[in-house]
Amino acid sequence: MTTYDQLTDWAGLGHVTRAGRDMVGDWRIPDSAKAQLVEVGIPVAPRLIDRVVMQSEAEPTLLSSRGLLYRLTEQADPDEPVEWSSFGVEPETGAVYFVMPDGEACLANSSVSVWLDVLHHYGSRVTASELLSEPEGPEEYFSEEEEERASAELNRLTEELKEIDPAAFSGYEGFLWPGLLDRWLY
Repeated sequence: MTTYDQLTDWAGLGHVTRAGRDMVGDWRIPDSAKAQLVEVGIPVAPRLIDRVVMQSEAEPTLLSSRGLLYRLTEQADPDEPVEWSSFGVEPETGAVYFVMPDGEACLANSSVSVWLDVLHHYGSRVTASELLSEPEGPEEYFSEEEEERASAELNRLTEELKEIDPAAFSGYEGFLWPGLLDRWLY
């Protein structure tokens, strides 16, 4: 199980946000998920989470194709900075979904705990990688050799994330991680 200290090791001290107990106390999600949000927190993650913006309302507010979810984060679309996507947690089940600007929800992970484990593995791997960390600017492109090495790293990362949460990889359409990792270099 991922800890706050593990997240801050790669994300940095100012880049992991913990929920207040009073903030998530009335949410209709499993108690274990509430505890994870309070004790562990949510990291800012490269290419995935720009801002942690957990809602404070007791009822879910994030409109999605799955219904209303509790908002956890926001991510700006690089091509349309006024368009935001978000992670949200489903009431009752505690499953975490990635919600596109149009409201389409893709399964991210089967629970908050597993989502945090996957984010930790993803974030620590990406920030430590010379090839997968953010490029210096838009004009920076991979050479053919670098692209092959980055592709191999992404394949290893995909397999490692599959081991953490096989349910999040049981399909391509409607699932976050396979699509995100598959389109990384393009």
